Amino acid sequence: MENLIKRHIDLINQTSLDFQRSIAGQLPWDERLIGIKGSRGVGKTTLLLQYIKQRYGLSSGAMYISLDNIYFFENKLSDFVEDFVARGGEQLFVDEVHKYNNWAVELKNIYDQYPKLKIVFTGSSLLEILNSRVDLSRRALVYNMQGLSFREFLNFYYKTDFPVIDFKELLENHIEIALSIGKKIKPLRYFDEYLKVGYFPFYDNNEVLYYKRLQEIINMILEIELPLLRNSDISIVGKIKQMLYLISQSVPFKPNISVLAEKIKTSRKTILAYINHLNDANVLNIIRKDNSGVSLLQKPEKIYLENTNYMFALMPENTNKGSIRETFFMNQLSYNHSLSYSDKADFVVDNKYIFEIGGKNKTKKQIAGLKDGFIAADNIEFGYENKIPLWLFGFLY
Repeated sequence: MENLIKRHIDLINQTSLDFQRSIAGQLPWDERLIGIKGSRGVGKTTLLLQYIKQRYGLSSGAMYISLDNIYFFENKLSDFVEDFVARGGEQLFVDEVHKYNNWAVELKNIYDQYPKLKIVFTGSSLLEILNSRVDLSRRALVYNMQGLSFREFLNFYYKTDFPVIDFKELLENHIEIALSIGKKIKPLRYFDEYLKVGYFPFYDNNEVLYYKRLQEIINMILEIELPLLRNSDISIVGKIKQMLYLISQSVPFKPNISVLAEKIKTSRKTILAYINHLNDANVLNIIRKDNSGVSLLQKPEKIYLENTNYMFALMPENTNKGSIRETFFMNQLSYNHSLSYSDKADFVVDNKYIFEIGGKNKTKKQIAGLKDGFIAADNIEFGYENKIPLWLFGFLY
């Protein structure tokens, strides 16, 4: 226990408050049980430590623990919580819950036993709250955390202070908004950097090491988290990697499931299952014609890598500009909006707005006559009418 307290104090002392993610101001921190899911490296731990430092300082009212700490290989979480509450603990921050056996059972019991204790927990994107053996969905409010938006990248690395822009406000007032941002910074100067190395908040001016770490994150998901959290057979990891390699060679990938299954010598059902698992794990983004009543056996219309940085890390020689643009748009919009496939253009957003993605010379031909049709155009500082700068969609969170 004393070592955990010392570790907690050390981490709080080392935590900077200079930059904070937008999700920090959106979470209902005073609720009794909050879950935060997200890929390794997006900043979940920093989010917890910053909140503790701001709200509690070094007081004993709060405690940060990580369940991959060797202490919890020999000690039960419930016993630790009993001691923490007896010492006057008010709010517990539990990191890496998926590393602990029966985490859902113990959290449920702790929730029921200590009605005054507030708990915030984090885990893998693959964490199943609703389908776990003990259903926490009626008790826990669960949020997803993505990597940095383009806006957050500018605020983090270039010390700007741009606020989040509402999607509908962006559509209606994009000219004024883009001009206002342009008075403070030239966004196109930094946009390519973001697309290559700006999504995860640990880039340190070394592309080789950055991409190596991204590859390690993906390998950890495939080799450790999928077997642990989706009961996948470790022997099939090689086939999943082969599938991911084939998909990444042609992003956006328009899947022919039967051909893909034949290439890696597995069944159609297995291919669809692992495409869905990789979507849940934030390795892929998939798009369907209709998001309502989606079946796991329904073939997606297109498959993207989850973010543009993955494109440069996995297949740098195959990074097509059009694919990068679509991947960026889907990544930034899918955080707070639903996207589905369109026969007329590239995307339908929130079952209403139709978007065509392209370069600065993209015409309105494909969206002509559509009331809610828009172009997201790359390489323009500001737009006009229904033509909006692509980079501006990076200010939505």
